Amino acid sequence: MTTPTPATPMCDRLRALGRWNPAWQPFYELDPAWTERFMAMGAAPMLSGVLDPKVIEFIAIAVDASCTHLYAPGVRRHIRQALALGATAEEITAVLQLTSVLGIHTMSLAAPILQEELGPVDATGGLA
Repeated sequence: MTTPTPATPMCDRLRALGRWNPAWQPFYELDPAWTERFMAMGAAPMLSGVLDPKVIEFIAIAVDASCTHLYAPGVRRHIRQALALGATAEEITAVLQLTSVLGIHTMSLAAPILQEELGPVDATGGLA
């Protein structure tokens, strides 16, 4: 018995707007209802009109360029879209600079642990 494919208006809208990422297709094919709910949750703020489209592109650049995501195709796509919406190189650079600060947490977390594990350090920087 084959389950009928549910309606997926948000996925259909994203396709029509040219904002459908082909990487989403496999999980759409596996579970269109789940994909629809996921896309509706994520895309609703972008499509609501509350934020300026250029700001949305800045947020998307930050998410895709973040050290926890590092998704180059998305960074490229959103930079192009931001430029098309009138963003300047300086604005996009500022977004990337702000996003790069996320990586500092690696040192904030790990440096104190390293110091604890090394134990006391003498005046010359060596272990006491």
